[in-house]
Amino acid sequence: MTLRIFDPNRRELLAGLASGLGASAAGLIAGGASPSVTAQLALQARPATLALRPGQPPTPVWELTAASRLGNVRLKRGDRCELVFRNELPVPIALVWYGLNGPAASDPLRGRAPTTPNTTETSIISMANAGTLLADFRLFEDGLKQPARPLPVIVEETSRPAIDRDEILLIEEWRLRPDGTAVPPGRDPKATTPLYTINGQTSFELSALGGQRLRLRIINGSQRSVLAIKLEGHEVRVMALDGQPAEPFPARNGAVVLAPGARADAFVDAATAAAILLHDGKEARQVGSLAITGPLERRAPLAAPQALPSNGLPETLDLKGALRFDVALGAADAGWIGPAHFSTASAPAFRAKAGRTVVLALKNPAPVTTVFHLHGHHFRLLDRLDDGWKPYWLDTLAIEPSQTQRIAFAATSPGRWLLESVVTDWAAPRLVRWYAVE
Repeated sequence: MTLRIFDPNRRELLAGLASGLGASAAGLIAGGASPSVTAQLALQARPATLALRPGQPPTPVWELTAASRLGNVRLKRGDRCELVFRNELPVPIALVWYGLNGPAASDPLRGRAPTTPNTTETSIISMANAGTLLADFRLFEDGLKQPARPLPVIVEETSRPAIDRDEILLIEEWRLRPDGTAVPPGRDPKATTPLYTINGQTSFELSALGGQRLRLRIINGSQRSVLAIKLEGHEVRVMALDGQPAEPFPARNGAVVLAPGARADAFVDAATAAAILLHDGKEARQVGSLAITGPLERRAPLAAPQALPSNGLPETLDLKGALRFDVALGAADAGWIGPAHFSTASAPAFRAKAGRTVVLALKNPAPVTTVFHLHGHHFRLLDRLDDGWKPYWLDTLAIEPSQTQRIAFAATSPGRWLLESVVTDWAAPRLVRWYAVE
């Protein structure tokens, strides 16, 4: 695989390359971190296995894991985090963050080369926003020899909301061959069977006390399918989308619909045992369950949840004075190309001055749904009449065949940033362009 996405003359290899993950992590613990650093995180991409067929040998996969932490990765809003990243895979990979807005040197198009095999890199990332993030290394999927698993990262609010439990539900999609191996996305899935897991389990059980308020961080970790998740018999109140607080609203019919890479934080008051259902657009299937282990003694019932604290995104956007651009998703004649063959010498999709509002008309010419992901910024989904927007922020959007959706964002993060486009077909390639904020 030839990676031409980076210009070697502009390469910015971040300081702190170490000989191995263990030595790097040990140096941090020993006090080698800068005094301004408030958290450390050691991540590694490595081969692994996953039990996807009961009673059968496990399936080989690749995964991103936190070598320095037990359980879920939890940071705090405002943390300045020293990140040690180790690539133990046989191919170059690029670490991409969903939900980490700029300025962020972690975005591949900001002069950072892929991490080569058996290499450790150290960088600094700032957690400016609280929310549910996703760390991923599947951008250059042409070179991945196994399906790969991303890593959820929680950035906690400075003041804890009124909840009893905080749980991640990472949904992943697999295409299994008869021999138990799995086909990575971008390949022909002929003679494979689809399978879905929650937190790596084919039958996931979430236990709770009756009356507990659960914060469910639901993540669509699949790479091609728009999925709906429903907890039967419960009201599911959406509190945040793609890592940004929303004006709370009940999910329609209790189902949260997410594009690949999208995240939703939902509050649920556990009442009775229930099935967790998944719908992939073709059929509904049970992928887990909620078990009630006993009643929760509470002096008074919890009040309706209040909106989560703002991350400081602008309350209004200047649509009248906005820069407007048409972006045809996935069209080869519009400059879309596979990440392994992309060069920043290509023409950007658009350029914007820092501080301006940008409106994009995203056109899907494909006969199937296409998923769009914006790096570097969150956006508002505009109403059809272009006279307002939905009461939430997104960084990922699914657009139906032959449809156009308009989005708006404040261009506050200078730099060069990726746009991603992929149709909801397992064999379809992931495509990229770039845009500039100057």
